Amino acid sequence: MPEKEICMSENRKPTYLDKVAEDWVAKLEELSPETSTYIGNTKYDNKLSDYSPEGNSAYREALIDVKQKLIQAPVNDEVDLVTQLDLMSDIQSSIVSIDAGDWKDDLNVIASPAQSIREIFDLMPTETEKDWSNINGRLSGVREAIEGYKASLREGIRSGSTPALRQVEAVISQTRNNSLRDGFFTEFVSTSGDNISEALKTELLSNANAAAEAYGSLTTFLTEELAPNARMTDGIGREAYERASESFVGMKLDLDETYEWGLEELARMVAEQEACAQEVLSGATVEEAIAYLDTNPAMKLNSVEELQEWMQTVSDKAVRELASSQFDIPVELQRLECMIAPSNSGGIYYTGPSDDFTRAGRMWWSVPEGVTEFNTWRELTTVYHEGVPGHHLQIGTAVANSGILNLWRRQLAGTSGHAEGWALYAEKLMQELGYLDDPAYRLGMLDGQRMRAARVVLDIGVHLGKTNPFAKNEIWSADNALEFFRSHVHMNDEFIKFEVNRYLGWAGQAPSYKVGQRVWENLRLSEETRLGSDFDLKKFHSKALGIGGVRLDTLEKFFQV
Repeated sequence: MPEKEICMSENRKPTYLDKVAEDWVAKLEELSPETSTYIGNTKYDNKLSDYSPEGNSAYREALIDVKQKLIQAPVNDEVDLVTQLDLMSDIQSSIVSIDAGDWKDDLNVIASPAQSIREIFDLMPTETEKDWSNINGRLSGVREAIEGYKASLREGIRSGSTPALRQVEAVISQTRNNSLRDGFFTEFVSTSGDNISEALKTELLSNANAAAEAYGSLTTFLTEELAPNARMTDGIGREAYERASESFVGMKLDLDETYEWGLEELARMVAEQEACAQEVLSGATVEEAIAYLDTNPAMKLNSVEELQEWMQTVSDKAVRELASSQFDIPVELQRLECMIAPSNSGGIYYTGPSDDFTRAGRMWWSVPEGVTEFNTWRELTTVYHEGVPGHHLQIGTAVANSGILNLWRRQLAGTSGHAEGWALYAEKLMQELGYLDDPAYRLGMLDGQRMRAARVVLDIGVHLGKTNPFAKNEIWSADNALEFFRSHVHMNDEFIKFEVNRYLGWAGQAPSYKVGQRVWENLRLSEETRLGSDFDLKKFHSKALGIGGVRLDTLEKFFQV
């Protein structure tokens, strides 16, 4: 792999491998219109994916086709080498997943078609009549998408591959909310305003009602057909977990070693947070320091509007200061739009800019219903995680690097391990740069890092059926996992319950954050050791981010001499 730093000012002649990769993006957009919307293309905004068994077969055929093209494609330079290595691994991972039948039980509380069919509407433009016409078309396709999804889940019932009952029950409450006549869909189309025709307004309302009814049919199916056949165990077992873990992390892990490391990392985080708590309030426990900070009016926001304004102010300051000292931040990235999400799940997330930057990078905060108070000591590091130097810098840098990287590399490549690992690394970097010198803000950062370490242990423990050292060496279960998480996370109990349910249903994803951070930190340490006095942190970051999102094993190989 190359020593060369990829520079955004370069312009490189596209190669055959670039064409293969960009043709794959075009095929993906056709097969998954939601993917097209996600990357800012409106071409398929009036369509939804085919979630049926036939849709999965068509996707597999496309994967095999691009795999053959990758095998035959010549490699002209180091950029091609990364593209071929990373895309081939991504394609092969998807083929393995389809052949294993993962699509037959694809249902969980946070990231399955039950959510994505609804959530894609959050990213759709709503400014013009054409935008609302696209929305109308997509709304009209919700029923067919859900019928296809039900067909895939029925195939799972027939073959004995079903999701856990706990996940089915949780999703039922979500789909029931989406089925309400005065729920999301009708509220969404009511925002169309007066700049569209009355005929289109009528169609929008009709199709919004049809979409809600489709979610009602999904609720009935989940209740009457899937729930009685759902598996009673939460853990998915080692074989399935290895497959999921590699997909999310972007490298094969020694899961037993990672579990033991997770225990050590958690103990380290606890000790560090306990020491920080005493800086906040002399002699205080972590719980006492948190209670003290939660009542500090200087660190409290009292409305959703104040939250949004504060997010934007913090983000703008970080971009302005880091662009002049630590990073080469392209002008297109010097604005992050801080948004309040239309949903109320409690999640906080980032969506990248469109390829032409007509849609900016956005940080979304989904505020639970009724919540109006927010504590800045907890959330300062969250803005750095989602914004700069976190996801916005990382993902936006790849998008801006159009002179070097093909569309797949700019918009779709990468894993949770790479992206979330960088974001956790970015949080610690902000401490290193002096932005968390106030022990209150450092305590907030450590609280999040402690949670990420705890879920490495919980996630691997539950799904591999290990013994829980925190519960008298009983086998990990949903019950003792919940009690364990309560002891390490200082959030409201509804959040804790949701998070544990997320880990139970989305195996392998949660550990990718802390594992990815471990890889990023080890990579930097290796480069510091290798280069000695010649090591330059800014150049290290530019080189690492310049290649865009990749698997973590690809990232390591890129830095090998």
